[in-house]
Amino acid sequence: MNFTYALIALLCWSGSDLFSKLVTKQNDKLSHWRVIFAVGAIMGLHAVITLICSNFLDPETTNPFILSILYTDFVPSDFIKYLPVAFVYLLAMVIGYAGLRYIELSISSPICNASGSFALIILVILSAFGVLCEPVTLNFSDIIAVVFLTIGIVGLGYVEYNESDEIKLMRSEKSQFKYRKSFIAILIPIIYLGLDGLATVGDELLWDREIFVSDYAANTAFEFTSLCFAIFAFCYVKFIKKKKFFMLNVVETDENGNEIEKAVPFSKHLIYGGIFETFGQIFYMAVVAAEAEQFLPMISAYCVVSLIWARIFVKEKLSLKHYITIFITVAGILLLCLSELLVGLGIL
Repeated sequence: MNFTYALIALLCWSGSDLFSKLVTKQNDKLSHWRVIFAVGAIMGLHAVITLICSNFLDPETTNPFILSILYTDFVPSDFIKYLPVAFVYLLAMVIGYAGLRYIELSISSPICNASGSFALIILVILSAFGVLCEPVTLNFSDIIAVVFLTIGIVGLGYVEYNESDEIKLMRSEKSQFKYRKSFIAILIPIIYLGLDGLATVGDELLWDREIFVSDYAANTAFEFTSLCFAIFAFCYVKFIKKKKFFMLNVVETDENGNEIEKAVPFSKHLIYGGIFETFGQIFYMAVVAAEAEQFLPMISAYCVVSLIWARIFVKEKLSLKHYITIFITVAGILLLCLSELLVGLGIL
């Protein structure tokens, strides 16, 4: 069953990456707020459903699969306890969605997914200064993984920034996205990496200091925080920027070469992205709650599947140099997850 949970999480999060990319419009500076609205609205709906269903479910006798989807032991105080961590996670997500306007998903996803190495380094530093009750150290495989990740991310940044505009446009001619060389393009996923890593550190501090929030409660608190983000996103776009929220003004070229602006509805992919993100989170937390750490490396490989989806559906085509550095980055991610698994099993 835990394998099934991990597989669902992997497919859902890679699907969320794809649909978030498909609804990103390069000429819409507010597209990331529309995406976080969809994610937050659906997560908030799921949180409400779990609160209602939990009144009728017995965690001792109910099927674990049903519990994963419909149960929570959330109480209002959990929202306050988990708010700082959830806020940073969601801020990272907003920035990550904004970055999809500037960079290929094939490049962004591996960088964003390398946040675990950054979190590990911070935890080691905090442990060295006695901040953590439980010591955190780096073994040899951790060090190799961090080296791989560093080489991969720096290499991706170097390849991406030094590629000429002509080659980049030639590569992206079949895609709806026309990328140009930009420092911000590679900077945004790195900012995501940093914020997501800090949120992971916050998660560890909650457990280390025994500021108890169960896995079920943490997930529900995260979903309610994402609902708050959705409400803010709607108000920001609708009332501050004074734009139509569910309609997008796009510029197209007619047969005479004249640019015309017209309003088009947002794609249904926006909803699909929110659904996939929500279910990815649900089944990831199911694996965590079951303490099935051996399946976490499998989930961490979702960026590889995102790359495949991007190649098939978004028509992204990268250079050989890109693929080499992406391979190094993904190898570092998997090695780091495998190392943590072996430590958890007492093998390392």
